[in-house]
Amino acid sequence: MTERKQRVAVLGSTGSIGVNTLDVLERHPDRFSVFALSGHSRIDLLFTQCLAHQPQFVVATDSGASKQLQSRLAAAGSPTQVLPGHEALDEVAAHPEVDVVMAAIVGSAGLSSCIAAARAGKRLLLANKEALVVGGSFFMDAVRVGNATLLPIDSEHSAIFQSLPTDRALWPTVVDKIILTASGGPFRSRDPATLFEVTPAQACAHPNWSMGRKISVDSATMMNKALEVIEAKFLFGLDASRIEVIIHPQSVVHSMVQFVDHSVVAQLGVPDMRGPIAYGLSWPQRIASGTQALDFSAMAGLSFETFDSGLHRTRFPGLRLAWDALAAKPGTTAVLNAANEIAVAAFLEGRIRFDQIHAVNQATLEGFTFTSPVSLPDILALDEGARAHAQQLMQGLSR
Repeated sequence: MTERKQRVAVLGSTGSIGVNTLDVLERHPDRFSVFALSGHSRIDLLFTQCLAHQPQFVVATDSGASKQLQSRLAAAGSPTQVLPGHEALDEVAAHPEVDVVMAAIVGSAGLSSCIAAARAGKRLLLANKEALVVGGSFFMDAVRVGNATLLPIDSEHSAIFQSLPTDRALWPTVVDKIILTASGGPFRSRDPATLFEVTPAQACAHPNWSMGRKISVDSATMMNKALEVIEAKFLFGLDASRIEVIIHPQSVVHSMVQFVDHSVVAQLGVPDMRGPIAYGLSWPQRIASGTQALDFSAMAGLSFETFDSGLHRTRFPGLRLAWDALAAKPGTTAVLNAANEIAVAAFLEGRIRFDQIHAVNQATLEGFTFTSPVSLPDILALDEGARAHAQQLMQGLSR
């Protein structure tokens, strides 16, 4: 008997993770079919994806883009139904015909659809780290209540998941610590005193990975790694003191787990997101991803640097905010994420300097008062309030 194809909803299909997900799916037409796609305003690409994959639904969250897409698909004779607005993301994520949800929407905008997929018991491939950073234990409760299968897609968290025992109950007793690796981004060796001169183009020029502009800036400030520390805490249920970050410029060792006997298990691979995407789609099996195999003979060597060495603590001050936020009251990680999204957007628009991103994040954490959220509306209101506070703070900054 032929096994039924898994029906996949790719939320954020026009971003780098979404594009790579579709590449992997195309390699396995016998195993997967695309049920739904979503994008915001990149209509040309979304239109092309719809024609190529013929999904049942496509969500365009920008109202103008939605109308334009609907007109173009109708003219092309496409059977794909266009759903407008953010609410449609939740509808698609929880649709009874969906088996797998790739959550690749950048930022807190993806939180609601992630929770909808979790509550509906989907196989949820989490590339949106903000769902955990903002949603925290509330999001993990939705995963448990819905009996969803949560699989991390960030290369670091996928590496950790692949390195851990399959029996989750063993994790607290056999794991000594989790070691997240970081490339150090484009400014790993740059004089911290010159970071105020950094341009958006320089910050987005990552040496190893091809990513979107927001996540590229986060990598350059190491705030991306701070968010990953928070994500790891909620994903793997370990105390934040058992999470360590180490710089590994080659991006070959994606992360490691050190066990109580001090043995270390690491996951290695070329820096290509199709690897963790394919693992998430096929777990607990494995399928071809399209990535190149490691050529060990071509490796000059693997190097590692701690944050206590050189000027890394001065160069990347935002990293410590992860542990600060986790030690504070619930909701603080959401405040940190909101401030960072506002600050990064302002930097990319030329309204603040690169070195002021950290200043905005820290000042928001220190100056914004709030009540810990207990529901999704509370979380969304907290996110909105923190953004407004960060925007106000930036008015007092001079470039």
